Amino acid sequence: TLHPFIFYFGRCGAMRIMMADQGQEWKEILMDFADWTKGDLKASCVSGEWIIILLKCYFYFHLTQTHTDAYGKDGKEAARIDMMCDGVEDLRLKYGKMIYQEYDTGKDQYIKDLPNHLDKFEAVMAKNKTGFLVGDKPSFADYSLFEVLLNHLVLCSSCLDTSPSLKSFVEKMSARPKIKAFLGSDAYKKLPINGNGKQ
Repeated sequence: TLHPFIFYFGRCGAMRIMMADQGQEWKEILMDFADWTKGDLKASCVSGEWIIILLKCYFYFHLTQTHTDAYGKDGKEAARIDMMCDGVEDLRLKYGKMIYQEYDTGKDQYIKDLPNHLDKFEAVMAKNKTGFLVGDKPSFADYSLFEVLLNHLVLCSSCLDTSPSLKSFVEKMSARPKIKAFLGSDAYKKLPINGNGKQ
């Protein structure tokens, strides 16, 4: 069994959920900002996107070999998964900017505008009719979206009330036995949602 390492720098929530769902084990290396800036790992990263690259490589080289099809069944699906993952990252960046820079002054407006940020995911999910963004199995884009939506539900518990397909998606993902067990574990519950304590 492959035991991947997680170098933690803010974007590993989706990877934890993904690996729990796939029955994989992992070892975490927790890295704070000071270690990141003084270490050699940062210099080896491409545009700071090392975690996303690791996520894709892990899916492509390992999970696809075990027939999970988490990076799509063909090149067309893989391209769509990449596109959706980029869209999730855009949402994550908007959320992060609000949490870390505009929480006190911008939270209410962010929540008000949130349906506009979610509508493209809602449309894709509704059109696909499988309960996932691409194909009929969860891809790494689904895990990434799921984790971001969990954070948003902490921010505003009613934020998906106008997005029925996304609400159903979160319920479906949360009910997957291994994800349900992980989300109920102490290992998950003790993790902070954001590094500054805002949520």
